Amino acid sequence: MLHPMVHVMMQLAPAKVNLALSVGSPLENGMHPICSWMMTFDLCDELQLTKLSPGSLSRYAIYWHRNAKQRSEINWSIKDDLAVMAHLALEKAMGRDLPLQMRLEKKIPVGGGLGGGSSDAGAMLRGVNELYELGLSSDELIAIGSSLGSDVSFLVHGGSAIVQGLGDQIERHASTPEINAVLAFPEFQCETPRVYGLFDEHIKGIDHQLRVDEVIALAQSVETSSIHDTLFNDLAIPSMKSAPRLKGLVEKLSALAERPAHVSGSGSSLFVICDDAMHAQALAKATTDKVDIQAIAVTSHSC
Repeated sequence: MLHPMVHVMMQLAPAKVNLALSVGSPLENGMHPICSWMMTFDLCDELQLTKLSPGSLSRYAIYWHRNAKQRSEINWSIKDDLAVMAHLALEKAMGRDLPLQMRLEKKIPVGGGLGGGSSDAGAMLRGVNELYELGLSSDELIAIGSSLGSDVSFLVHGGSAIVQGLGDQIERHASTPEINAVLAFPEFQCETPRVYGLFDEHIKGIDHQLRVDEVIALAQSVETSSIHDTLFNDLAIPSMKSAPRLKGLVEKLSALAERPAHVSGSGSSLFVICDDAMHAQALAKATTDKVDIQAIAVTSHSC
């Protein structure tokens, strides 16, 4: 029995959170090696791909989803969008045109340390591979994604993983533990290059080492709801220096939650690990009402 050819493909692009992040001293090329426990959550951008007839010109559109909690101006060039770049990279790898129409509806805030653009790229790689029946393996998609950004390789599949090196060394966990959390979205962004520059100043003159064992031990914790006190992020202090208002929000959210609020990646998004889904829902509402910051309850999610 012949299966009908697929012409429209929907892909979810989930946000990633750095549950633990250790950053090493800069290499000669200025890049920073990392060791991070990364996990994707069910705050997702939505990518709709429509296959076009051969010879057609691809077209791309990016919008904010009607349910997006924190919006900013979509002011980047289409050719610089990571999802578009992923499509072009696939065409180059395959040596032929793969014409499509992209409609990207974003929920993940821009510049929030949640990997929205990288996840859009991962979703594009998965979607086009299926839409055009390219038959590329997971490793081949990851190799293409690695040229686009350090988080893309992990976000080709998401889930839970220890990510090391420059984002290219991924030890994916067999299953994603169920973790409930609150994500909070400041109305300002943190500029990643500035955060890393402040990190370099912060570690200047000290013997700073990657904390690989600590990150791995956290990821192996059995009681995931009780890890909130032990998570850490080497970029938290630099991110708060880059955006001074962030420190006050961290303090207010921590006081409200009666447990630590953490910075994800280079900021500015914050997260709090919760006991269960009901706890997350209640804390998200209280955060929006009392801290005056948009917040939602989320649960861990695999692509």
